[in-house]
Amino acid sequence: MTETYTYGMWIVVALSIGLFLFFAFSFLAPKGRAEWRNLGLVTAFFVALFSEMYGFPLTIYLLTGWLGEAYPVLEPFTHKYGHLWVVVFGGSTLAWATVMGLSLTLLLGGYVLLSKGWRQVHRAHGKLVANGVYAFARHPQYTGLFLIIIGFLVQWPTLLTVLMAPILVYAYVRLARSEERIMYERFGRAYADYARRTPAFFPPLNRWRAFLRAPVPNV
Repeated sequence: MTETYTYGMWIVVALSIGLFLFFAFSFLAPKGRAEWRNLGLVTAFFVALFSEMYGFPLTIYLLTGWLGEAYPVLEPFTHKYGHLWVVVFGGSTLAWATVMGLSLTLLLGGYVLLSKGWRQVHRAHGKLVANGVYAFARHPQYTGLFLIIIGFLVQWPTLLTVLMAPILVYAYVRLARSEERIMYERFGRAYADYARRTPAFFPPLNRWRAFLRAPVPNV
């Protein structure tokens, strides 16, 4: 193995964490204890992700230590081969481009849903929201967050983030259920009818294009 090392960029780590936390705090807008606790998990996920992406590649370090000369690439500490999927597929440029393309698609879709969902709730001023992206899923903001998590797992899987992702998803599923109990109490039959016809997070595949392109109504 060569000694090429393209990590140690801690300023980039700090800027990346700050940028994504800014969007998370803006769109998820925590209020109660459960929401702040979940956002703490989101923060931990981003810290683990970007620390390995640009700071210290713990996962690659452990894998090269365990596998030694059997590790399938010669420059494991360069950013191209920090993508474990690229390593799995033999280090091809096509694999790298495919991984990045899929990841960016998921991240963009997640951002769109977070942004649209937040704007709709903000404009509703406490009223029941059942149109726009909410006509396709009851919790489109959390759907957007899940897409972002999956996107980063595709782009840069690490041991820590792979372990943390299911915990993070479970925490937001629980939060969604808790929020729905409040919605049933507040809106009664109207919310029950809405919940019966609308999936919680993921609409059928044939509705995803309309889901992502749904406009944000003024009211």
